[in-house]
Amino acid sequence: MISLTLKDGSVRTLESPTPAFEVIKGIGMGLYKAACCVKIDDKVCDLRTVLDHDCTFEVMTFDSLDGKKTFWHTASHILAQAVKSLYPEAKLAIGPATDEGFYYDFDLEHPFTPEELIKIEAEMKKLVKANQSLEQFYLPPEEALQKLRNMEEPYKVELCQEHADKGEPISFYQQGDFVDLCAGPHLMATGTVKAFKLLSCTGAYWRGSEKNKMLSRVYAVAFPKAAMLEEHLAKLEDAKKRDHNKLGRELEFFTTVDVIGQGLPVLLPKGARVVQLLQRWVEDVEQEHGYLLTKTPLLAKRELYKISGHWDHYLDGMFILDDPHDETKECFALRPMTCPFQYQVYLNRQRSYRDLPMRLGETSTLFRNEDSGEMHGLIRVRQFTISEGHLVLRPDQLEQEFSDCLDLARYMLDTVGLLEDCTFRFSQWDPANPENKYEGTAEQWDEAQRVMGQILDDLGVDYTIGIDEAAFYGPKLDIQYKNVFGKEDTLVTIQIDMLLAERFGMYYKDKDGQKKLPYIIHRTSLGCYERTLAYMIEHFGGALPLWLSPEQVRIVPIADRHLDFAYEVKQQLQQAGLRIEIDSRAEKVGYKIRQATLEKVPYMLTIGDKECEEKTTSVRRRNGEDLGSMSIADLTAMLVEEVQMKKK
Repeated sequence: MISLTLKDGSVRTLESPTPAFEVIKGIGMGLYKAACCVKIDDKVCDLRTVLDHDCTFEVMTFDSLDGKKTFWHTASHILAQAVKSLYPEAKLAIGPATDEGFYYDFDLEHPFTPEELIKIEAEMKKLVKANQSLEQFYLPPEEALQKLRNMEEPYKVELCQEHADKGEPISFYQQGDFVDLCAGPHLMATGTVKAFKLLSCTGAYWRGSEKNKMLSRVYAVAFPKAAMLEEHLAKLEDAKKRDHNKLGRELEFFTTVDVIGQGLPVLLPKGARVVQLLQRWVEDVEQEHGYLLTKTPLLAKRELYKISGHWDHYLDGMFILDDPHDETKECFALRPMTCPFQYQVYLNRQRSYRDLPMRLGETSTLFRNEDSGEMHGLIRVRQFTISEGHLVLRPDQLEQEFSDCLDLARYMLDTVGLLEDCTFRFSQWDPANPENKYEGTAEQWDEAQRVMGQILDDLGVDYTIGIDEAAFYGPKLDIQYKNVFGKEDTLVTIQIDMLLAERFGMYYKDKDGQKKLPYIIHRTSLGCYERTLAYMIEHFGGALPLWLSPEQVRIVPIADRHLDFAYEVKQQLQQAGLRIEIDSRAEKVGYKIRQATLEKVPYMLTIGDKECEEKTTSVRRRNGEDLGSMSIADLTAMLVEEVQMKKK
């Protein structure tokens, strides 16, 4: 007998090994029709997987992320089959599911035009209507490689070769006459994919490297019901309007220039002002929390990075100013992070246990050689500024200091309006990583992750686990955020480091007079300022909170004779620390108000004959709310209070 423990704790028994889909049919045909994949002992598996041992068993539908990814993965095979049917010369690369849909990369002479995407969609509909079964089969490695060579699929051959050395059978899926190299899982048949949309076609380098060929990537999404697709497309339209890469340029927060380079945005006066406000606020708050301000160089000799380990583990991501392999000459590199620089502050003199914790903070400009395909507006760039800090501490101080770092990050993210949509990821090492990505022993990593896991559990942090997402020197808590299109990036990180202190000889003298190694916390409080600005533009639709708006008030005089009083009002508001502009153009008042509204200015003040006589102003918010006539003193008090409340 085989026992299956279901999600609700009940147990279902099987008399003999049985495919998962047959078990689901026995539970209910409604569940079978909705099933996308299963979890067997918490491992995502195909519906065709044979259950032959006692295990936990959970059915995953489209309501779960695992179910969605299985659904979208099958849809990507339908897309590939349609393309091969219409364009037999196209070569297949990869077609994975993402958190928001799927894509497939093709090698062909030109990217697909919008008209061709419509043609491909029509072919996909035929394949869905045919309701072709998906069948999984396995081949020995050499036979699999020969099959792919015969199919003239060079990218699949390359992928297959990476697994062939393991000697394990290679998995394929077939639907109709279409065959693809794939580990799955997949739906049972194409007919389940009722609604889909090909969204765009862009260029993408094979394996994300500029050294490789540029392929054509088709982005798409699919759903079990047409109504779900319509709802999703409506959300996409709203996302396009909020996209910081579009809205941020229209509102003149930033721009990019070809002759400067990709991933090197220019902050315009509005964007620069917001970043300045954030930096000043962060530095002031960190000072209140006992941080010591440092200012360190933007570059260093390779010897520093060799001590820290970045030279061995991060060289491809660094901008090197000389030949990195010529040991006869000095070689400098722009810094990708600040830690080895800030450690020199600690090392400036002998430290005692009484000096700890030492909290070092810096507004750091960093440089990372990101792949061109990864660049996106202000979110993924090659030069950025970050609220970086390093805490050197005794082991007994670790939990409290980690907790304080997390509280500080939460406070700052909450203040700028982003915390509610953040998620938390406990990023761990992968002991099987074939690229030897990590420093230290398995015992050191197990201890670091045990300590960090205990801290997170004690703090009640609701987190997911990310395997192979750790830094090379230690595990970390990543605070994640998604842009309007669902692409996730790290906004804030807090890392525990038990390794680098020894590399730099960062000892302290303990109470017993013995030299001991401290722990180090690498952390950011608000993260990358450019990325934070991008997310705020998207979250608020460009209408930033009053305290961060580059222009807080716009004064609109009705005629030239009202300008003198307008400048009096501006002077009084500026003395209260507010940011004011006057629209003195010879345009109609309605046009000026509409323009200020489009530019997301929080408050608009209209001044005419009555206001000049009564020494008042007519006040309107950017949402259209008319606050009526107010004295300048009352207006100033209201605005100052709103600014202070937002900061709190």
